[in-house]
Amino acid sequence: MDTLLPFLVSGLGVGAVYALSGVGLVVLFRASGVLNFAFGAIGALAAHCAWSVLQADGGQWLAWSVAVLVAMAVSLAYGRLVAPALAGRDISIRSIGTLGLALILMGFAEWFWGEGPRRLVLPTDADGIEFAEVRLTWTRVLGLVTAVLMMAGVGALLVRTRMGLRMRALADDRSLSALLGVRVLDVDAVAWALSGAFAGVCGMLLANIVRLQPTLLTFLVIPAFAAAIVGRLESLPVTVLAGIVIGVLEASAILVPGFAPFRTAVPFLVALLAIFFVRPWARRT
Repeated sequence: MDTLLPFLVSGLGVGAVYALSGVGLVVLFRASGVLNFAFGAIGALAAHCAWSVLQADGGQWLAWSVAVLVAMAVSLAYGRLVAPALAGRDISIRSIGTLGLALILMGFAEWFWGEGPRRLVLPTDADGIEFAEVRLTWTRVLGLVTAVLMMAGVGALLVRTRMGLRMRALADDRSLSALLGVRVLDVDAVAWALSGAFAGVCGMLLANIVRLQPTLLTFLVIPAFAAAIVGRLESLPVTVLAGIVIGVLEASAILVPGFAPFRTAVPFLVALLAIFFVRPWARRT
């Protein structure tokens, strides 16, 4: 147990980012029926923009603001300019469209910043708390707290606000909602912007906890996708729990003899199992 504990604690931080990412995917899917495969690439672009701000001595607040705003702007631009043209197509077509955006953003980040690994240093790295003789940095604590708070915030948005009611109406039947007077494009825009904000925050956290690299952050969408599928693309609490569990399993897999070099495959395995055993979009057409 003493050998396992450090990896469990380490996995909590990464798992919190996976949980946040899963929530960002669920929010968008519940409003627009799109699985956003560009989520990780948007986060990667945002984190690199923040890194450039820090390199220019812009300060942490400016870096975080730039990251979130860039992510929201890119996500919103796709949601307003491209997504409406695919709105009448099958869910697979709408989702694959975001894969094209992911490739464009990843290619741009590799061209502009290069593929060399970096690490985004945050002030919260300097200190932390001791948990069973294992040090948990404030950055990882921040990730866990943010995951819970943003889950609660999105839940309140969906249940207690008029915009949340419209999002849930679109999730049930987009055509009927439009006939009843719901401004579909406006609701979609809110969902895309909100998902972009999640991507910006997740990109910043993962660039700190793991490393700042376009390809790595782009593939953040795989564990996030797995967490969202486990939550049936509906349940926010289950999605958060699944994301944390995936992070812990991935970190703990290093102790499995012969499997340690392949531990990054854990989210892929969870995603495959979730796809086989869970059918969250069976009611959608």
